[in-house]
Amino acid sequence: MLRFRILVAALALSLASTHVAQAQTKTTAKTTTTKKTTAKTPAKTTAKTPAKTTTTKTTTKTTTPVVVTPPAPLTLPEATTGLREALTQSIARATDIAGSTDGFNANADIRIPFPPEAELVSTTLRGLRMGALVDNFELALNRGAEAAAAQAKPIFLGAVQNLSFADAMALVTTREPDAATLYLHKNTEPQLVAALTPIVQQSLERTGATKLYKEMVARYNKIPLVTPINADLTAYATQKTSDGLFTLMAEEEGRIRLNAAARGSDALKRAFGK
Repeated sequence: MLRFRILVAALALSLASTHVAQAQTKTTAKTTTTKKTTAKTPAKTTAKTPAKTTTTKTTTKTTTPVVVTPPAPLTLPEATTGLREALTQSIARATDIAGSTDGFNANADIRIPFPPEAELVSTTLRGLRMGALVDNFELALNRGAEAAAAQAKPIFLGAVQNLSFADAMALVTTREPDAATLYLHKNTEPQLVAALTPIVQQSLERTGATKLYKEMVARYNKIPLVTPINADLTAYATQKTSDGLFTLMAEEEGRIRLNAAARGSDALKRAFGK
C-alpha cells in the first residue's frame, strides 16, 4: 500500500512538472512574439504660399540742374601780374640754360659765330692752315657769352619790374606765343645791352676770346694787300648774348601759353589758363 502511494505521488509530481513546463513555454512564446506594427507616417501637408501681389512703385526722380559758375573776367591788374610772372619765369629759365656749359656753344639756335664783319679773317686764316686758332676763338667767344648770361639775370629781372604795359589785356589774350618777350625786347633792349656790355667784356677777357681775336686780326692785317680789319668784338658779343637770351625767353613764354603744366604760379594760371 505504501509503495502504491509513493508511485502515485511520483506520478502526480511528474504531471505537475510537465504542466509547469508547458505554461512557461507558452509565456515565452507570447513574450518573444513581436507584433509587427507598421508606423504610418502621416502625409505631409504642403502649405500653399499665397501668391505675392507685386506692387510697382513709380519713383519720379527730380534732377537738380548743375549750375556752373563761369570764371570772373580777367582784370587788368591780373593780366599785368600774369605778364610779369611769365617774363620772370622765362628769364630764369633762359639764363639758367644759356649760363650753363655749352649753353651757347652747343645750341645751334643761339651759338655765336665768327663776327660777320671779320669773316674774311676766318676764311683767310683757315686757308693758311690756322683753322685751330679760329676754332679756339669761337669756343672762347661762346664761353664768354655763357659766363655773361649767368650774370645777366638780375639785369633782365630789373627791366621787367620797371616795365609798364600799355595794353596788358591785349598781350595776354594775343595768339602770338612770344608777345610779352617781344614787348620787353622792344622797350628795354638798349638799356639791357648797355648794362650787359661790361659783363660781356670781362667774360671775354677771362675766357681768352679777346686775346685770340686780337691775335687773329693782327696776323690777318700783316698779309700783303688786305684791307685791315678792326671790328669791335665786345659790342658784337654783347648783342649776340642779348639776342640769345631773348630767343630762349621766347621759347619759354610759348611753353607757358600752350602748356598748362608750365604755369607754375596762380598768377600764370589765372592769366593764361584759358
